[in-house]
Parts: sequence; structure tokens; C-alpha cells
Amino acid sequence: MKSVHDKHGIRNERKDQLNGTAPARPIRVLVVDDHAVVRDGLKMLLESAEDIRVVGMAPNGCVALQEAGRTSPDVVLMDVVMPEMNGIEATAQLLHGSPSIRVVMVSMISDVEHVYRALQAGAKGYVLKSSSSKQVINAVRTVHAGRRFLSPGIAESMLDEYLLARIPTSPLDQLSQRERQVLQLLAEGRSTTVIGRLLSLSPKTVDTYRSRMMQKLGISEAASLIKFAIRHCITPPE
Repeated sequence: MKSVHDKHGIRNERKDQLNGTAPARPIRVLVVDDHAVVRDGLKMLLESAEDIRVVGMAPNGCVALQEAGRTSPDVVLMDVVMPEMNGIEATAQLLHGSPSIRVVMVSMISDVEHVYRALQAGAKGYVLKSSSSKQVINAVRTVHAGRRFLSPGIAESMLDEYLLARIPTSPLDQLSQRERQVLQLLAEGRSTTVIGRLLSLSPKTVDTYRSRMMQKLGISEAASLIKFAIRHCITPPE
């Protein structure tokens, strides 16, 4: 049997719902970063806000796609440089299947090229890891409300590029999504056989992708291809 207090609580809750004053559902957030200490720190930070709830965490883009399907987040905080699948590729794939999800990139990388690529992939926000706690929480609330959020320093850089009428380009734009996936796995030391198994390709097809990438990028040695991937933050350096 419910107590008098419980009955009053239910009655008041129903009144709130009828009056349109019921508390809003918390913003559901998925945190994606390859460092456990960063994931835990972001979780503690976000859950200090009453209107935000962390519903899942993932160490890379591949797991993020699985967790997003399992937890149905409103917002994803996504690191840029991660093993197996980086944040920009994961964002593009995630939003292809779930366009209503809002993605905020959280990274140490601030150059315009990477910010531009993240926004091209569909991210609605980009926050530096050096940002204040208040900015991170504000970013989640802002993109959830349907607006964009850029850390102040990034916003200034993007505006400068716009005023100078320069659209940042990247050699990566020459590569297809599949080629970029193969490049990341090659840079992480995966064998042709393993890459084929991970991407459902034959080893011969993987070799074809590698040769095609080297030709597009004007690279003649496999080692230089790996250096290129690390330099452009396709994969974390060892």
C-alpha cells in the first residue's frame, strides 16, 4: 500500500504534467574517447549537471557505433584521434544512420583543417580539451537545442578563414571513406589479412586500396604512407 506521501507525490507529478511544468527528460550523452581517464572525467563533469545523464562510454569509433545503437543518445561527445576508427569517420557513419543525434567533437587538435572536416562529417560542435567545465556542459546543451557550438579560439580561426575566403582543404579529401578506413588500419600495423577480415574485403582488394592511395597521394613507399596517416591524425601515434 502506498503511503500518503507517495500518493501526494504522484498527484503533484500528474498536475505538473497537465500544467506543462513536468521536469524535462535529461539530455542523454554518449562519451567516446580512447583514454579511460578522460572518459571517466567527462562522465563526472557532465553528471554534475542535473539536466545531463551519461548513458554510455566507448573507447573508439567502432564501439561508439554499437553503443549508440544500444543507448540511443541525444548527444555524443567524440574524440578525434582514436584507434580502429577515428572520430571524424565515426561521426559520418553514425549520422548517416541516425541523423537526429548531435555530435560534439572534443579534442586537443585545433587546426582549421580538422575542424572543417569534423563539421563536414556532420558534427554540430567542436570543443578543445583545454576548455573549461562550463564550456563543455554549455556545448552539450547548445547542440541539443539545435544550435552549433565552437570553442572561442576555434570560432575565431574559422571566421578568419572565412573572411580571407579560404576553404581549408586536406589531402585526405582525395581518398574515399573506405580508403581512409584501410589507411587507418594499415597505420595501426594490421596485416592485409586482418584488415580484410575486419572490413569484409579480400587481401587482394586491400592491396589494391593501398596501391591506389599511394598513387593518389604521390607516395612511393609504404612507410611514408604510415607517416602520412599519423601526421594527418588518422590514427594516434604510438
